[in-house]
Order: sequence, then C-alpha cells, then structure tokens
Amino acid sequence: MREYLIPVCTRHDSLKTGFELGSEKLVIIGQERLKMEAKANGPSVNAGRVMDGPTNPMVTPLLTDLYQFTMAYAYWKAGKHNDRAVFDLYFRKNPFGGEFTVFAGLEECIKLIANFKLTEEEISFICETLPGSCEEGFVKYLRNIDCSDVEVYAISEGTVVFPKVPLLRVEGPVAVVQLLETPVLNLVNFASLVATNAARHRLVAGKSKMLLEFGLRRAQGPDGAISASKYCYIGGFDATSNVAAGRLFGIPLRGTHSHAFVSSFMSPDEILERSLHRSDGSSTCEDFVSLVQSWLSKIQWSKKLGNSVGETNQSELAAFTSYALAFPNNFLALVDTYDVMRSGVPNFCAVALALNDLGYKSVGIRLDSGDLAYLSGEARKIFQIIEKEFGLPGFGKTSITASNDLNEETLDALNKQGHEVDCYGIGTYLVTCYAQAALGCVFKLVEINNQPRIKLSEDVSKVSIPCKKRCYRLYGREGYSLVDIMTGENEPCPKVGERILCRHPFNESKRAYVVPQRVEELLKCYWPGKSGKVREELPALKDIRDHCIKQLEQMRPDHIRRLNPTPYKVSVSAKLYDFIHFLWLNEAPVGELQ
Repeated sequence: MREYLIPVCTRHDSLKTGFELGSEKLVIIGQERLKMEAKANGPSVNAGRVMDGPTNPMVTPLLTDLYQFTMAYAYWKAGKHNDRAVFDLYFRKNPFGGEFTVFAGLEECIKLIANFKLTEEEISFICETLPGSCEEGFVKYLRNIDCSDVEVYAISEGTVVFPKVPLLRVEGPVAVVQLLETPVLNLVNFASLVATNAARHRLVAGKSKMLLEFGLRRAQGPDGAISASKYCYIGGFDATSNVAAGRLFGIPLRGTHSHAFVSSFMSPDEILERSLHRSDGSSTCEDFVSLVQSWLSKIQWSKKLGNSVGETNQSELAAFTSYALAFPNNFLALVDTYDVMRSGVPNFCAVALALNDLGYKSVGIRLDSGDLAYLSGEARKIFQIIEKEFGLPGFGKTSITASNDLNEETLDALNKQGHEVDCYGIGTYLVTCYAQAALGCVFKLVEINNQPRIKLSEDVSKVSIPCKKRCYRLYGREGYSLVDIMTGENEPCPKVGERILCRHPFNESKRAYVVPQRVEELLKCYWPGKSGKVREELPALKDIRDHCIKQLEQMRPDHIRRLNPTPYKVSVSAKLYDFIHFLWLNEAPVGELQ
C-alpha cells in the first residue's frame, strides 16, 4: 500500500480527476458534477469552457466544518438563507515576528467557487450526518446551491499585505457564503504563510543568490508538499526538486544526486560505458575515465595548490565520472560523502576539467554538511587557483550550492561570517513553516441585508471593522507605500495631492494627515456573480511571482528588515472611524453597578 496520494489529473475537462490510493481510485469530480457546474456557473475564463477546478481534487464543498452545514440548515429553517451577507477574510498579526505578509491562494479559491456544486452522493451524506432529520425542501435547496450569486473582491495574489485589511470580500446569500468560509480559509492560510516564509528567505539571501525548494520529503503530506512548492515559487524561490509541482505549475526543476549514489560505487572499474562525444559532436573520447584520471594527477602535482591534494576516494571519483557521462551538460557533484577538501572537491575538479576538454561546462558542487562558510571559501580558492594554473576562464566562478537544514537564521549567520555560496537548497524549515504553525486568517460577517455588523471582544485586536469597505494603498514621493486606508463603500476615493486624515481603527490618539503621490485601490472583482461587473483575469504563476518581487521592492526597507522591523500603518478614514465607535457603543451592553 502506498503511503501517499497521486494526482491522476488536474483538469476537470478530462472527466477523470481523482486521487489514487494504492490500487483504488477515489473519483472526486466526475462527469455528473461537471455537467452541473457548467449549467450553474457558465463559462468563466474563455467562452465555451468551464474553469478548471482546484489543483487538489479533495477540495470540494465537503471540505468544510460540520457547523457550516448545520448553520445552513438553521438559516433555511428560519427563511434567512438568502439574506445578502458580506464577509471579510483577513488576519490579525503578521507571521514570523515580521511586519509584512504575502497574500497567496486566491487562484485556488476562485477555482473552488467556480466549481462549487454538491453531488447527489454528497447531499445524501450531509443529510445522514446532520443531527435529526433533513426536510425534503432542504435537500432540494442543497441540489440548487452554487456560487452564481456570489461576488468575490480580492487583493491581487502575490501582494504584500497587512493586518486588518481584507484580503477577500465575499458577498452573497448568507448560507452559501458560510459554506465557503472553511475551504477558503484553508486555501489562503497556509498559502500565504509559506509564501511569506519564502519571501523572508529571499530577502535574507539577497537578489543575486539562487534559491531552491527541497522540502518534498519533509512536508506535511502530499498536499503540503505540492502547495509549498507552488507558493515558495511565488515568494521568490527559483526552482523546486518536486517533479509533480514542476509538471502541474511549470516551476523550474533542479536536482542532482544523493550520498547513496556516491557510496553505491566501489571503483572506476564498474563503469562499463566509458566513451563520451564532444559537445559539438565532432569526435568521441573513447576512454573518459582515463581522461579524468589524468586530470586528477595534474591537480595532485600542482605546485600552486601546494601539494595539498593527496589520494582521493576512488569510489567517489567513479560516481562523479559516471554521473558526468550521463549528464555532461548538467554535472553538479555532491562533494561531502567522504571528505570535502581532501576528496570531494579535487574529484569534482578532475571530472570538470575532463568535461571542459570535450567542450562541456560543469555546473558546480553541493555542500550538505560541515562549516558551510569555511568550506565554500576553501572550495572557491581551489577553483580560482585551477582557473589561473590551467588557463580556464570562468572556472573560478564555478557555482557552489549549500543545503543541510538551512533557515533564515543560518542564511543570516552565513552573511555575517562571509561565504562563497551561490545557491541555497532549503527544505524542512521552509515548507513546514517551522517558525510559526499558522497565519490565523479569520472570516467575519461585516454586513447583512445592508446593515453593518461588528464582532466585539475584550481583546481589541479581535474587534472586527464593520460594513462593506474599499481599501487603498497610498504612496509617497520616494515611491514607497506609506499607509493602507479603509473607507466606507460610498466614500470618495482618496485623490493624488489631496490631504486625507488617516486614523488608527481603535486608538484615538494615533492619526496622521497623508498627501499621497499615488493611490492604488486594492480590492478587485475576481468573481462578479450576477453583478455584471468586469472580472479580473487570473494571472500566470510567473506573473504572480514577478508581482510579489516588485511589491517587496516598493516597501520601505525598515518595514521588511529581519530584526526590529517598523510596523506598517493600517488606518481607516475619519468617517469610518466615527462609525466603528458609534456601532461599538450601540452593540455593547451597558453594565450596572449595585
């Protein structure tokens, strides 16, 4: 029995989407569901075709908490199920001790909404599960549920966002929107957390370093791994080792070999096929193994290396040679199986120089243990000496990749020590978000039937901001964003060059006038329902990644620095501030002292 789930297909139009568990297939979405979805929702991307469903076919209307269905039944019994509700999805605190978050997961949310439809089997299960007995009228209601009357307004995926500002505003019949609450939170929480984690690693590593996501084997299950690969790419990573994610999302793939491959060889005599064509195909080296050995001898006798290279591990050399014969254009060696400086690096150089004779350029080495700062520096010195001694331009810049349980702290420590690492392979701490378990997004009712609603708490950070709102980002003269401001839906938009009062939502003494040089409205319509509004197209994954990188560049450095970052200001308009506190006083019960 296999211990993991294999996505068989990711497109609804295949009519075969499902998960295979061992030899049994659980078909989540079949032909019947697709017909219902097409009828209910109509074309959503291009005319004549239904939008693809969520990447994970287990994301269905049943991926929700039981109380969403019990509330739906209670709404229906009370005749309130079609009341027009507005919910905000937001978070209260930035993760990882920082002062910014990267919003991700929007595309998967829209795919869920576009294909939200219950099958007969799912309806039967719901009715069996609910306490008491379901009336036939409720069963009929469930059959007709879809998101054709739901509207979704959201901040663009990949945007840098801050607490209290709605990431999504979902409007529609209250029972339907509540059924969306749990799956939408599930799709946004981890996505935004891991994208933020990736962005933080990118900021510490710097723009010039390549970042590789190596977390598949340590991730929390198959979906955790697939999601992490996707959202680490959005957050600024360059490639992944996850082949399934590469296929699904078009993320560049990177990987070489393991310690097992190196230790599986005993000697060069095991290499049976020894010939290698020149890169231009003009001739063939009949004994590449001997060419490698001759270069190793030259390295060992090099005076500039000070005779520091002695006997190397021949089984390791055999492994490197074999791998180079298989991938002469992509030779990157893991050099710490036995001894990095006495064996791994000299053996790599011998193979790389032999490849160079035949017109190939090696990629580099990977360090997976030891003092990465010291070893990378010593390896770089050897590469530079070889470049000078043997007249090989560029060999001194051979790429050095480091792995071995790296995280933000180790990257920062390497920067402070000084190092020669060009590329980082990061896994466990990245994809598991080891430093923080969850982002903590919430989904709160802010309006029902045009009546603003507020959720109160003794903890002021948990008080919601009522009513349907518009959200803006105001930019200063230097191009950096200064403040996010929320206004009532019908308030005028802030204007460039005109002074506006920005108030803290709950602290009356915190306020400031801002004269914006640029104004950006944050919430855009990504699912118009029956409103007739123009729908924003979902961008390609690389475009989301580029947007994220550009967003980080537009943030003031003190807001995104790793240590003691400056909190970014999130405010409300003066009119909305007054209304929040009016509603607060109106809803809070008055105590009585006796």
